[in-house]
Amino acid sequence: MSFRAYLLFFLLSFMPLTQAETIIVGDFSNSDLTGWGEQIFEGQTTYQLELVDDLSVLSASSSKSASGLFREIDIDLNKTPIIHWSWKVRNTLASANERAKAGDDFSARVYVVFSTGPFFWQTKTLSYVWANQSAIGEHWPNPYTANAQILALQSTEAQANRWRSESRNVRQDIQRVFGITITTIEAVAIMTDTDQTGAATQAWYGDIWFSD
Repeated sequence: MSFRAYLLFFLLSFMPLTQAETIIVGDFSNSDLTGWGEQIFEGQTTYQLELVDDLSVLSASSSKSASGLFREIDIDLNKTPIIHWSWKVRNTLASANERAKAGDDFSARVYVVFSTGPFFWQTKTLSYVWANQSAIGEHWPNPYTANAQILALQSTEAQANRWRSESRNVRQDIQRVFGITITTIEAVAIMTDTDQTGAATQAWYGDIWFSD
């Protein structure tokens, strides 16, 4: 080996290897719910860790109820803009119009929460849903508040009872749906709700994490 090649090898051996940054939000596969709290809106959806397909996941069972789990966590979207998770639903819901208040129920939702200012009314949410009728990729305002937008990632029962994996660039999705640039997420939430339709359903959520 020449001296030049030896020097290059020596220098490279001491250079730190670049590793992808990962931030775990929901560590359900390790049966860990640390940091997660519950918000009850109408009735109470049952959330519990259970073994499904030989993997520990979070199960959500709802019957005429609407409550969710949330975790407050700061995510720098400049460093880790991609959110990942997997989910499965038993069935979608017979909602006449999921874009109206009377039909605003979904078997599975994953929310990202952010703020455009220091006041509580500047808090906004983007909700990824398993839609009942809307086509994949469509988005619309939450019928209860202009500060929330809904984006369909799965639709109808065509994929029900099958695990689906998602990876979304949150920064780009917020830019597309809200038309604003956001660099920080303040919380992540999940919800399975059936209070408007009075129906029953079950969903399962796998680990949730962010990466670059």
